Amino acid sequence: MTQDTPLDIAHASMEAEDSDAARLRFYDRLAESELFLLLDGEAQGDTVDPRVFDTEDGRFVLAFDREHRLTDFTGDIAPYAALSGRALAGLLAAEGLGLGLNLGVAPSSILIPPDAMAWLATTLADGPGEVEARPVEVAPPGGVPEALVLSLDTKLATAQGLARFAYLATARYEDGAEGHILAFIDPVPGAEPALSRAAHEALIFSGVEAGEMDVGFFRASDPMAAHLARVALRFDIPEAPASEGPSAPGMDPDAPPRLR
Repeated sequence: MTQDTPLDIAHASMEAEDSDAARLRFYDRLAESELFLLLDGEAQGDTVDPRVFDTEDGRFVLAFDREHRLTDFTGDIAPYAALSGRALAGLLAAEGLGLGLNLGVAPSSILIPPDAMAWLATTLADGPGEVEARPVEVAPPGGVPEALVLSLDTKLATAQGLARFAYLATARYEDGAEGHILAFIDPVPGAEPALSRAAHEALIFSGVEAGEMDVGFFRASDPMAAHLARVALRFDIPEAPASEGPSAPGMDPDAPPRLR
């Protein structure tokens, strides 16, 4: 029996709950997933030519979250490109295309219209703001919704190798302002924007309305890290997997392929 994938599980939850929170979790999982986009021909460098289907509801491309599911759909070996869901969302939004996900071959079979893919691309493109401030005191993270904790736990599991771990705490600043802070410990140089984006998306896709959360970066040798260790909620971040060579076209969201 084939094991359900994370997208299968998120889709089943969305169908069962029929809530905004469940829908947000599904789209978050879609953005983080590796997808296999069905092509009309082999990719040429960083240019791909997806197979496009015209329907009464718009134009759609097909993608699958497992290679064998693509083969199950086509009945034979077919050309494809491996892309992250976030990269695919940006490509489809730019072209006004919708997404047929796992159509007819998995429990997560769903037709996602062009306007929904455009919403996802816009949501992912909205980044956090930046301010220069350092906490003068930290305390346990009181009043944090469980949905945000779960969203952070899921999102930070995808930040493999970008930092050692993260702390969630309440922070007070020199001007008297207070709020929650997610503090990353020993971030890899240059990973700060990606970590900030991950924290921002965890907040958005948690479904917590009007929520705010600061993001900070500290070395383990910083005295603030010791204070955080005593009072904060810790999230472990997995180590980076061993390199398997060059990534496939589209797996780098900062350098997605072009549509032909």
